[in-house]
Amino acid sequence: MVFKKYRNKRKFKVEEKEWGENNMKIFSVEKIFINGPLILNTEVYEDYRGYLFESWNESELKKLGINEKFVQDKVSFSKKGVLRGLHLQYKHSQAKLVRVLYGAVFDVIVDLRKDSPTFGKWFGIALSEKNKKALYIPKNFAHGFLALTDEVVFFYKTSDYFYPQYDSGIIWNDKELNIDWPLKLIDGNLIISEKDKNLPTLSKFKQEVLCSEK
Repeated sequence: MVFKKYRNKRKFKVEEKEWGENNMKIFSVEKIFINGPLILNTEVYEDYRGYLFESWNESELKKLGINEKFVQDKVSFSKKGVLRGLHLQYKHSQAKLVRVLYGAVFDVIVDLRKDSPTFGKWFGIALSEKNKKALYIPKNFAHGFLALTDEVVFFYKTSDYFYPQYDSGIIWNDKELNIDWPLKLIDGNLIISEKDKNLPTLSKFKQEVLCSEK
């Protein structure tokens, strides 16, 4: 099967490639200022019917430094203005690979690895159906996102199962973290669960929870 990759949609200049050619670079990664997390980019192949891309390939991504064995996939649906997070499972810690299947979010991670030189630092990125980026999140990071479009379908891969007894996190508006959430993009319509409103501050988390990989 041949897919046409539109390098310049405005001029409709195309380059035809055979799906699965040995010389194709399907994935690439970008590092961030925090060691460990990676932004994952994938080639997208389009024709008159739509598009196709690989979202996960264990052998290829091992070459790029992603060595996790993922055991569970989850999908969430959110309305515009929903803020989920910042979540962390402090035992049976989960590495994650996340992406947006529909809509757009501002995605945030916080380094909570106790021996990390960037402990307490955060990173934010726009993930969307349009840019098709994914974010690899190592163990012992808190994670959350703000839904920026009317409807968002969000996809997670996790390296361990969910254990509600170990579920914790950091309050989204922690003063010490001072995350720059793009609240202007949701017209003041912020929606947060009661559970997430009662997550601890970073200071309290440091006092009460030991982040250790297991």
